[in-house]
Amino acid sequence: MEEIELFLDDAKDTMEKALKHLSIELTKIRAGKASPAMLEGIQVEYYGMLSPLNTIASIVTPDARTIAIKPFEKKLIGEVEKAIRNSNLGLAPNNDGEIIRLSVPPLTEERRRDLVKKVKQEVETAKVNVRNIRKDTNDDIRKLVKEGVSEDAIKMGEERVQKLTDAFIARIDDTFVAKEKDILSV
Repeated sequence: MEEIELFLDDAKDTMEKALKHLSIELTKIRAGKASPAMLEGIQVEYYGMLSPLNTIASIVTPDARTIAIKPFEKKLIGEVEKAIRNSNLGLAPNNDGEIIRLSVPPLTEERRRDLVKKVKQEVETAKVNVRNIRKDTNDDIRKLVKEGVSEDAIKMGEERVQKLTDAFIARIDDTFVAKEKDILSV
């Protein structure tokens, strides 16, 4: 049934977006290694407007425990430093007048467990999103009965939606296992 195929394609695309969103959120959870992604979401005052840090400075990781930030304009160094202090990253900026360095401390066992809990929350949110997509798609497929689509075609459509959901839940679980391993490895 053509309509069912369209609903399945739409569901797959939306589930793919939910998985991509999970990946983005998980990159923000630091695993003890320095990463420019840790600074995503930090906004810096730039000519009276808030701008993302990565648009007004270059961000590099010279080693596994350091992030170096070099604003494109020297006068922004104070604003960048202030934005980092005000973020809840728990990193203390070290400013030499041209470059801000952030030292990423090794994680304590307790902090690692807290991060794993945070990852579990993000994973659970992603699973709920995928299940909501399943529900909406099944609702759309069931509405096709009014258009004369057979019960068998609807049943097969719902089974395919469930298989798709199961596949995405498995991918989410795999993502969790990989991130958990990354966080817990010392």
